[in-house]
Amino acid sequence: MAKESRNDMRLKRHQRVRKNLFGTPEKPRMCVYRSLKNISVQIIDDVTGTTLVSASTLDKDVKAQAAYGGNKAAAKLVGEAAAKKALDKGIGEVAFDRGGFLYHGRVKELADGAREAGLKF
Repeated sequence: MAKESRNDMRLKRHQRVRKNLFGTPEKPRMCVYRSLKNISVQIIDDVTGTTLVSASTLDKDVKAQAAYGGNKAAAKLVGEAAAKKALDKGIGEVAFDRGGFLYHGRVKELADGAREAGLKF
């Protein structure tokens, strides 16, 4: 029997989390994706299926401040950038979807950065 890959296990965790998590126009879903070199976040309204706000370490404003996108400092900048964009659009509260990743390290720093910028979970 073949060993299940780490990404397959993450996708199972993500499905388990998504069963009970749904973004509405009043409280959209903040979805995190973490790769080895970058981190990105989207704020999604699941009723209409649209992305309201997105931020990533590949964005020009974040890339100018962070030399490398795969560390905690860059993740915190992405969280702050996403929160500022969300607050500008009138989104004050979100449901945090960690995407099957453990709430630790870069994912935690992203969430802390968004909270410090004024976004509520």
